[in-house]
Amino acid sequence: MSDDGQSEPWDAIILGGSLAGASTAVLLLRRNPALRVLIIEKAERFGRKVGESTVETSAYFLGHVLGLTSHLNEHHLVKQGMRFWFGNDQTRTLADCSETGPIYNVRLPGYQIDRSVLDEEVLAMAVRAGAQLMRPVKVRDVILAEGGMQTVLWENEAGTAAGPVQGAARGRWVIDGSGYAAVLARKFGWMTPNTAHPIAACWSRWKGVGNMDGRELAGLYPQWSRRAKGVRYTATNHICGRGWWSWWIPLKGGDFSVGIVYDQRLAELPPGGKLGDRLRTFLDQQPAARELLAGAHWQEGDVHFRRNCAYRSTTFAGDGFVLVGDAAAFMDPFYSPGMDWISFSSSAAAALVADTLAGAPVAPRVAKHNWDFSHSYDRWFDAVYRDKYHYMGDFELMTLAFRLDLGCYYAGVVSQPFKLGESILVIPAFARPGAGPAAALMGLYNRRLAKIARGRMARGVWGRHNTRHFFGFISYELNKRLLPRIIWALVCWLGLEMREGWRTWFHEPGLRKAPAPSAGTEDAFVAVGYLATVNVKGAAPQGAAMAGAHPSVAREVEPLKV
Repeated sequence: MSDDGQSEPWDAIILGGSLAGASTAVLLLRRNPALRVLIIEKAERFGRKVGESTVETSAYFLGHVLGLTSHLNEHHLVKQGMRFWFGNDQTRTLADCSETGPIYNVRLPGYQIDRSVLDEEVLAMAVRAGAQLMRPVKVRDVILAEGGMQTVLWENEAGTAAGPVQGAARGRWVIDGSGYAAVLARKFGWMTPNTAHPIAACWSRWKGVGNMDGRELAGLYPQWSRRAKGVRYTATNHICGRGWWSWWIPLKGGDFSVGIVYDQRLAELPPGGKLGDRLRTFLDQQPAARELLAGAHWQEGDVHFRRNCAYRSTTFAGDGFVLVGDAAAFMDPFYSPGMDWISFSSSAAAALVADTLAGAPVAPRVAKHNWDFSHSYDRWFDAVYRDKYHYMGDFELMTLAFRLDLGCYYAGVVSQPFKLGESILVIPAFARPGAGPAAALMGLYNRRLAKIARGRMARGVWGRHNTRHFFGFISYELNKRLLPRIIWALVCWLGLEMREGWRTWFHEPGLRKAPAPSAGTEDAFVAVGYLATVNVKGAAPQGAAMAGAHPSVAREVEPLKV
């Protein structure tokens, strides 16, 4: 612990020293090295956490803004894009699964991150820049005084040998980078669960996961091995099912981060036993997952579960405080947006605090910050995630959505810092002028694909192309081909509407009863909700009961009879 926190006054006190808090400190001190910044971190050493994969914007932030390119290449893995794998009742092996992914390696940088390593590096960078660090120290309370000095009460969990047991620090600004603990949002009642997106997640790190680029699988499936010319192993591989998806992220040293995320209206973990075994049982029902986990084992003490993951704060900043990263909001790990959110919120928070300490009027800056991040979250959710779990396991629908989502992401988000520089990161995605129509278009095709998916469920044709199809594409680039690719994907969507979408233009698909399970491993898949279907309102499933689910979700769920 390098400071006792008693020095007065601090310009900014940062709660949490992991990526969100530490990067805010770095950016704040870069704007004004004379500022007095205190970081309070409860962990003596960081452990591994989710949020291990970057996409193009967060890779830009880590590499170009924080200057971590050498660290990223030496201590982490270069990511080769995203791949998606699908199956149905005709799928027996990994090679049978339909696949969507790049044919060659990707164009723009991305990384697979061990967060325990990255977080320590960025925190050390903040200390080198001049921030004072207290660790391991726990925040006991925060007393806010609008427009005045904020007070943070803390206690030293390491005991008197490391310094005072308790104390207080006072500063003009408090920056909450406490992650899911969300100290300020929970204390002041700003935390709001996103009940329209009732997702749950279970994850662990694994040893011995199969190598998609290894000789064993290439020997078993030579044609499958040759069809992709790029690296599959270091991509973020997504194995998708009805109402759920799983991530497969390799880490430096050979471990894999493997987890599932599911819509609690459509799927559920099997009951009983150790959590790691339940995770494996769920994954084993999908042939690709079962094959990759054949020689693998999950790590004791590193298995985690969380219900109702999506939330947001109703307040993102005030005169004396600002929230960054997961302390402000969390949406969904699909497409790895978490570090993008950190990139935006940390950049904006550093600008807000530095500018107001330099004399800029506080009220209009705070009002704009709240407007930007509130609209960003709401538009982002509606454009990309609302009801996406209805179709993400259908090869045809998810492939089309991915083409549209990725094209719009490149055109509207990724292109901005590359064209305009890092200063544009102070405005989050979907909050820039002119973003409203783009968000509305994305929300429209997302809703339509979800409704078409429910229509397919009702007619018993959902996932009909999930076996032995391959959609390989050239990775997206920031060039003249980008707009034509987006337009062509929109044309494909309109073609889908003409062929099939018209069935759901004027009514919600009705209920189709899930068939009785056949003998074999697919029985467990039914038991965890793989064959769940939606009712006439399109919201409530016939899925497994969910003990502990959010009340608004639990009321919509009844046990699946098998």
